[in-house]
Amino acid sequence: MSDSCPLTKLSELLQPVSRSERVDPTKEYRLLGVRLEGGGPFHRDTIQGSQSAATTLYKVKKGDFIYSRLFACRGAFGVINSDLDGCYVSGEFPTFVAIEDRVDVHFLKLWFRLPTTIRRVDSNCTGSTPLTRNRFKENFFLNLDIPLPPIKEQRRIVAKTDELANKIEKARELQDRTASETETLLSLEISHLFSKAGEKGWTVGHLSDYVLDDCYGTSEKTTNDISGTPILRMGNIQNGRLDLRDLKYLHLNAKDRRRLLLEKGDILVNRTNSAELVGKCAVFDMEGEYSFASYLIRIRLDKDRAEPSLVASYINSPTGRAYMFSERKQMTGQANVNATKLKALPIALPPLEEQRHIVAYLDRLQVKVEALKKLQAQTAAELDALLPSILDKAFKGEL
Repeated sequence: MSDSCPLTKLSELLQPVSRSERVDPTKEYRLLGVRLEGGGPFHRDTIQGSQSAATTLYKVKKGDFIYSRLFACRGAFGVINSDLDGCYVSGEFPTFVAIEDRVDVHFLKLWFRLPTTIRRVDSNCTGSTPLTRNRFKENFFLNLDIPLPPIKEQRRIVAKTDELANKIEKARELQDRTASETETLLSLEISHLFSKAGEKGWTVGHLSDYVLDDCYGTSEKTTNDISGTPILRMGNIQNGRLDLRDLKYLHLNAKDRRRLLLEKGDILVNRTNSAELVGKCAVFDMEGEYSFASYLIRIRLDKDRAEPSLVASYINSPTGRAYMFSERKQMTGQANVNATKLKALPIALPPLEEQRHIVAYLDRLQVKVEALKKLQAQTAAELDALLPSILDKAFKGEL
C-alpha cells in the first residue's frame, strides 16, 4: 500500500457494541465461535438457555466486526455474515460496528490476516496465568493503527482479493478432487484386474483355501518399555501399509512368542474398528521381532500358492472392502469381522508366477502414484501460499 496512506487508529473507525441479553432458560440460543487464521465466525452450537453457564449473552448482527480475546494471537478475527445474523456470543468476543464512510469491515478483516498484524496483536496479549496469558484486550485492539486508503480504494482491494481468493479456492477444490482420485487409482486397478478373473480362467475359491494358519493377537497390556517386543496395533495399519510410529511393547513368554511372533509375508487384518475401516490390512515385511495386539488377526498363507501382497491388495480393494462391510457384525460404536468370516472371502487367483507379475506391475504403479501424490502436495503448498502473497501485495499497493 502506498506510503501516502495515513495511519489511523481503530478507535476512530470502529464503535464497540454490546447487545446484552439476560439468558432466558426457555429460549434457544445459537452460539458462535471464531476460527483461527482468519477463518472467521462460525455456528458452534445451539443450546437452551437452561444449558448456558453464562447468565448474560450478547447478540451479533450482520456486518459486525468480532474477535476472540483468547485466540486473537492466532488470527481469530472476522465479520458476521447474513447466515449468522442474530446469533449470540459470550463476553469473550468483543464486537464492533464500523463507521461506514471510513472503513470497510471486509478490508479490516483482510488486514487482520497479515502476519505483520498478527505479530503486533501477539505482542500486546496479556495475562498472568497460562489460561489468560493470550487474551487481547479491547484497549490494545482499538489502539492499533492501520494504513487507510479512501473507502473506494478499500472496496476495490476487497473485490479484487475476493476475486483472486475464489479462483484459488476453485483451484484447491480441483486439486483435492484430483488427489482423491489418485488415492483410489491403485485400488480401482486391483478391482479391475480381479473382475477379469473369470475370463482369464483364474482358480475361484475362498481365502481359506490358501490359509495355513490364523491367529488373534495378544490382549495383554502393553507398555512403553522398549526392551520388550514391539506390538503392532490397529493404528499401525495405514493405507495398506505398516506405520511403525507410536509403538507399544510387551515382554512375551516363551509359549506366546512361538504363537505370536510375526513372519515376513504374514497379513495383519484389523478385525475391530469403525464399519468403514474394519477389515483393513497390511503385509508384515519388517526386519526383527514383532508381535500384534488382539484387535488384529494374523493370516499366514501358503506362499507356494498365494502371493501375500496380492491377497492383501485384494482385501483392501473396493471389492474386498465391500465384502468386509457386508459381513461385519455391528457393535456399539464399532464393527467386527471374525476369522471365520474373513477366511470365507471369495477370491480368484491365477498361477503363482502370474501373481508375481501382477505384484510387480502394481509396485510400479504404486511408485507412479506416490510421485503424483508428491507433486500434488507441492501444488497444494503453492496454493496455500498464494493468498498470503496476494494480501501482501494488496497492502503494498501492488494489487
